[in-house]
Amino acid sequence: MRLSRITAYGSSLLLAAGLTLAGAGAAQADSSTAAANYVALGDSYSSGVGAGDYDGGSGDCKRSNNAYPVLWAAANSPASFDFTACSGAVTSDVVNNQLGPVNSGTSLVSLSIGGNDAGFADVMTTCVLQSEATCVARVEEAKSFVTGTLPGRLASTYTAIRDKAPDAQVVVLGYPRFYQLDGSCLAGLTEVERAAINSAADLLNETTQKSVADHGFAFADVTGNFTGHEICSGDAWLHSVNWTNIGESYHPTAAGQSGGYLPAFTSAA
Repeated sequence: MRLSRITAYGSSLLLAAGLTLAGAGAAQADSSTAAANYVALGDSYSSGVGAGDYDGGSGDCKRSNNAYPVLWAAANSPASFDFTACSGAVTSDVVNNQLGPVNSGTSLVSLSIGGNDAGFADVMTTCVLQSEATCVARVEEAKSFVTGTLPGRLASTYTAIRDKAPDAQVVVLGYPRFYQLDGSCLAGLTEVERAAINSAADLLNETTQKSVADHGFAFADVTGNFTGHEICSGDAWLHSVNWTNIGESYHPTAAGQSGGYLPAFTSAA
């Protein structure tokens, strides 16, 4: 529920700090997946922020035991599994901090990345706390970054992965649309704001998919899996603003990981 502008202002710093990106059955393992040396990279959508049951040893990275990489590994028993995805990661974090386990023997890599580079946290903070016009302007600024700057960052990240794992199958997962338009929400953002945010998610996915194809990787689109489960759908697999655990806001729930991300990755892998 949207707070009044006066009340919300008092929570703006908390929201800005916390938002950073942060029903499929188990797949049966076959000979190729069982032999896989699998490394899961990326941001909070891959680490599982919002899905609960976090690994205490992962600290601020908030790696969840309900995240799709863990679920896939449990179902397929790969030869090895390394989970380095981290809440808040940008493309440079993947290159500089997450590629340690990736090597010439790695046969499968997954990641989601780019949302934080594009300013996910600031966009959502702006839209929740400021005017409709300011929200739309901030979304347009982010979209300009996605088309102008992000492709180069993605290309550098994908090249670094390929250089370290020349024979690996690499699956890049996209992001869901956040809102069902004309849905069940009686308060919160306006329909104009929700539509603008959805359009930014679509553009981010389109831009990512093009870069993925240019590098010969596979793109796993989760938009269809989340259709009917967006915020305002009545059966959301995404958190809205969560003032008691602000970092989980706008992230997939455990159902979103198992019903949205896991089947998309399983199909691509």
